[in-house]
Amino acid sequence: MTDNQYLILNRQSDEKNSMKVKLYSSPVISLKKDATIDRVLLKMQLNYIKTVLITSEKTPLGVITETDIVKFLEEDKTSRALDEIPVTELMTGKLISITGGQQDHLNQCAQRMEIFKIGAIIILDEDGKVTGITTKTDITNAYSIMYPGKFKVKDHMTKKVTTCRKSDSLQFALNMINKIGISRLVVTDQYGIPAGIITRNTFLKHTNNFKKSSHKALDYWTPTKLSKTLPVEKLLNHDILLVDLEDDLAEAARLMIKNLVSGIPVIDKEKNLVGIITKSDVVRAFTQVESNAYLLEKYKLTH
Repeated sequence: MTDNQYLILNRQSDEKNSMKVKLYSSPVISLKKDATIDRVLLKMQLNYIKTVLITSEKTPLGVITETDIVKFLEEDKTSRALDEIPVTELMTGKLISITGGQQDHLNQCAQRMEIFKIGAIIILDEDGKVTGITTKTDITNAYSIMYPGKFKVKDHMTKKVTTCRKSDSLQFALNMINKIGISRLVVTDQYGIPAGIITRNTFLKHTNNFKKSSHKALDYWTPTKLSKTLPVEKLLNHDILLVDLEDDLAEAARLMIKNLVSGIPVIDKEKNLVGIITKSDVVRAFTQVESNAYLLEKYKLTH
């Protein structure tokens, strides 16, 4: 088989896989600019999303992410209730978008996510109207379908892992998340064996304050409202999801999609915690596969 024949077969295979992948599959969940934080939180929880589009009529004005809310609630020192704080105070006004229908849609989105460190790209039509949204979840799902066997988990996992013990208090765990500015902690037992993951979203889902829209924003995200003795393990799922560092990255990506998680602890053959693989890592891998494929094809066709 010649090099050109090999490239043609590869291209046909990639195109066949691409047909299984929607350009964007996440719903565009939006609120008007006069909405308040409590409405955004409810939208996120009901739709299992981390990004909400803010609009004026049908014109996109900005987005609000889970990270934006956490940061705001940490810093806001007013006594206003959550249903008194407009979304315009914390939304990100600069939208990162692309025009839909392009052949390299997914790669363009993945590259922008990596460059701007964001989790969603707004998709516009030729008239500038919002037609969809592509998220890290979409890229992760696409990778799981399109690129099995390309990388192993160890090739793209994050080796630095922040942990806490399952016996630690919820107050301690939340303090760590707030102080370090991270989205998740890997929870271990007394021997350092992974027992689960606790995230910012875990607290947003379980805090008793969530359904009290009149609750003061000042107290919403503070550890003082959590039991100082209630252990982290009370909020953990009993079924721990793990991957081996030698596993196929595409399989790890599939597990994230199937189990509705954004990160999985990575272990070695001795069951030692050696890293974590996240959707952000998969996005980075996606851009690398696409870039490598482009350069290889360009080189082959010119030599």
